[in-house]
Amino acid sequence: MDYSMIGPALVLGLGCVGSSIGCGIGGMASHAVMSRVEENHGKFIGMSAVASSQSIYGFVLMLLMKNAIQAGSLAPLSGIGIGASVGFALLFSSVYQGMCAASGIQASAKQPAIIGKCFAALGIVESFSLFAFVFALLLI
Repeated sequence: MDYSMIGPALVLGLGCVGSSIGCGIGGMASHAVMSRVEENHGKFIGMSAVASSQSIYGFVLMLLMKNAIQAGSLAPLSGIGIGASVGFALLFSSVYQGMCAASGIQASAKQPAIIGKCFAALGIVESFSLFAFVFALLLI
């Protein structure tokens, strides 16, 4: 049995699971708030979708890891370590980004002027998934 693609599968799968949970959390808050307010619906939807970027990072890493393993420049066991650690970083970053989006959506429903400031917290949480992505690129 060939285990060489476990690492690439882990980074993609964990990133996508995290993105779906994070977008789900933000989306639920968005739906609840849109039923109560008449404005900013598009911004609420946009804020709830920010956590989807981690699945893109996982996809890119999956492709690069697969190619590196097939080329022999990355050992399959190293791929599993990188895939699991970066995959979990993407997963948790997505979930917490969804939580930040939910609180930002709820806060900006009460005070619409702060919606731009709420995106700052989403960017800070996003930076941790970007760090994991870039560090993985350095390891591959």
